[in-house]
Amino acid sequence: MSSFDEHRRIRESGTATAGAIGSTALLDEAAGETLAVRSQWRVVFRRFLHHRVATASLIIFILLIGAAIFADVLSPYNPNPPLVASVLTQAREAPSAEHLFGTDKLGRDQFSRVLVALGQSLQVGLGVALLSTIVGVFVGSLAGYYRGWIDSALMRFTDLFLVLPALAVLLIAAKNPEPSFFGLFNLPAATSTEGMILLLAALGWMPMARIVRGEYLSLREREFVEAARAAGAKGPRIILRHLLPNSIGPIVVFATLAVGLAILTESTLSFLGAGVQVPGISLGNMIADAEDTVGTDLAYLILFPGLVLFLIVLCANFIGDGLRDALNPRSHK
Repeated sequence: MSSFDEHRRIRESGTATAGAIGSTALLDEAAGETLAVRSQWRVVFRRFLHHRVATASLIIFILLIGAAIFADVLSPYNPNPPLVASVLTQAREAPSAEHLFGTDKLGRDQFSRVLVALGQSLQVGLGVALLSTIVGVFVGSLAGYYRGWIDSALMRFTDLFLVLPALAVLLIAAKNPEPSFFGLFNLPAATSTEGMILLLAALGWMPMARIVRGEYLSLREREFVEAARAAGAKGPRIILRHLLPNSIGPIVVFATLAVGLAILTESTLSFLGAGVQVPGISLGNMIADAEDTVGTDLAYLILFPGLVLFLIVLCANFIGDGLRDALNPRSHK
């Protein structure tokens, strides 16, 4: 017999001491809270599974991540081989069993290059989503909970970033050979993966801050927050232990959608020549290199990178839709 059943039997028989009853009550409460949390996440998981398009998108997205991680295993070809005669003679080959996506104008295997570009895009998308979410949650939490002059100062700071023309800023930063922020910091180049993540996150955290601020303004007046204050809980504890868990739904949904937006922005910059630079490979610069092949026999050079980009962004958005419905009890019928 488990200790939980033993406590229950003793309590029902009426033979337990006061100390035992108190301990049992604490055990029952802790067990009940654990079961409630588990049950809640089971319900969320089931709701997400009911969203068949989101479930399929999640499976496809995981497969794409796996393909990017194991790119060397899936394709035996070098994505940037030396341009020797044996490589150049294989130029412009249509898709076949040997080259699934064909070869480009220089004889390089297109499937290998798409896998490398996929990994580049996923790194940028996931990195930007994570960093912008952290910054946005931090700013929004402080503004929404403390209000007053802190709220005013942080929201005016947020508005300052919102009015910046993001694409123009990114294009200017990409042309700066030494992005040191006026000599104060030694930042990575804007065309590198790390630099692109920092720049896109710096220009993309503001919507998250506004969302979290709105959630906190609504939640800070609830009874459970008043009870936490009455129990002596300080601001940081209330923010982390009470408000943040109750705001996790909108945060997760925004972070998911930010992945697709960051990937699309990175591809746009690379297409315009301000993103990943040759010999680096990205979906954007692959599409840019093949823009003159539309309507020709080499249209596959723009078709496959474009389809992969479309698939990533579409899956990220459908996953966000599924999470939004799963985490919102009012949307469940």
